[in-house]
Amino acid sequence: MTSPLRAGVIAAIATLIIDQASKLWLLNVFDIARRGAVRVTPFFDLVLAWNPGISFGWFQSESPAAQLALVVVKAVAVIVLAIWMARSRTWIATVALGLIIGGAIGNGIDRFAYGAVVDFALFHVEIAGNTYNWYVFNLADAAIVAGVAALLYDSFLGVPAVKAP
Repeated sequence: MTSPLRAGVIAAIATLIIDQASKLWLLNVFDIARRGAVRVTPFFDLVLAWNPGISFGWFQSESPAAQLALVVVKAVAVIVLAIWMARSRTWIATVALGLIIGGAIGNGIDRFAYGAVVDFALFHVEIAGNTYNWYVFNLADAAIVAGVAALLYDSFLGVPAVKAP
């Protein structure tokens, strides 16, 4: 393996392990289902939300056929991203793709194991007596967003690839 590819694979594996460990800990040790919402800071709570849809709760469906379709789409996406990662020439893009792959696999494991993705992080702010919430998300989602941001950075501001003479 070349050095950038190794970094991408490590990013994918680390993302997957951290994501799944956090979810298993929250579900089985911390027992978030029994505790309910837990205020961590004035702007961050731990909550349990089962997301049968895709990002930000879009296309929610609990039917087995819809869940199978989402798993198949994720599997195809992971394969395409892995091919892209193997061909990537920049360290940033390769690691970014690793983050996206690890996050997608982590959420895919949830969908397969539970029929929905385990979400638990909730940021919120109170302004003039009104509370505004962000979407509930998990560490896999955060890794996917960070990976997409890094790909955009690499595309627009990164070092141009060396071209053949």
